[in-house]
Amino acid sequence: MAIMSDRWIRRMAVEHAMIEPFVDAQKRDGIISYGVSSYGYDARVSTEFKIFTNVNSAIVDPKNFTEASFVDRTTDVCVIPPNSFALARTVEYFRVPRDVLVICVGKSTYARCGIIVNVTPLEPEWEGHVTLEFSNTTPLPARIYANEGAAQFLFLKGDEPCEISYRDRAGKYQGQRGVTVPRI
Repeated sequence: MAIMSDRWIRRMAVEHAMIEPFVDAQKRDGIISYGVSSYGYDARVSTEFKIFTNVNSAIVDPKNFTEASFVDRTTDVCVIPPNSFALARTVEYFRVPRDVLVICVGKSTYARCGIIVNVTPLEPEWEGHVTLEFSNTTPLPARIYANEGAAQFLFLKGDEPCEISYRDRAGKYQGQRGVTVPRI
């Protein structure tokens, strides 16, 4: 496996619509940067958020997920309560090639504020908006800025295409749009 460069990312975005919309340079004019970087792509968070709350005394259960666990917000600035969690999605829609695995890491600007971004790997031939998980590990409210950089995606190209892709096995999150909650 090899990590792919900005040149490869640009080519795949243009020729194969791997990332839409695609930003061909890092934008950083007074905002948290986004766009193509040396060996990755910094994706933006959209204005759609699901903020976890305990107002309804719900239990978070991945096998029986209930909408009572969170409140929906559409906003340019999401405030995550102390020691809490929010789901969001990328502005960008990703289409992963069959011979590529994508790993997500958080942006240092958020990490330095105690905000952890978690995303599971994007498997070969997965496509959709990426659901982002923001964890506020601080005892203070924390802000997430919509339409700004949220996480960096690293593209690892295999020596050969996988035998069975996410699309082949009809993965349950294939083609997701919007913020997607757990499914069984």
